[in-house]
Amino acid sequence: MADYIAGPTIIAAVGTPPKRIEEYFGRVNSKTSALSIARMKSPPGWSEPGQTPEFDEYTVVLEGSLHVRLKDRELDVEAGQAILVHAGEWVQYSTPSPMGAEYLAVCLPAFSLDTVHRDG
Repeated sequence: MADYIAGPTIIAAVGTPPKRIEEYFGRVNSKTSALSIARMKSPPGWSEPGQTPEFDEYTVVLEGSLHVRLKDRELDVEAGQAILVHAGEWVQYSTPSPMGAEYLAVCLPAFSLDTVHRDG
């Protein structure tokens, strides 16, 4: 049997200024722990604390540019590009560009406040 999702749940986001998280699948909207899928809309100048999550995070940038800081390098992931950050790898996301960014984030297993392990 199929599960129909009429729309996302808006999730409160960490970071400054706030970004918009629209969760389609995940622990909140669909009660799914196997994976989460969310559309993110981060404004220009947004950044969040670094984190060392227990999940793989697949990110596809739809518009703008997402800055990704890892322990050993920094990348600007542009519209039409993607990045996979593996579980256990430290990462910090931001959108310093004047365009901000819109992107899809898929986490396996699903994102959880208990498993994201944010700095500070």
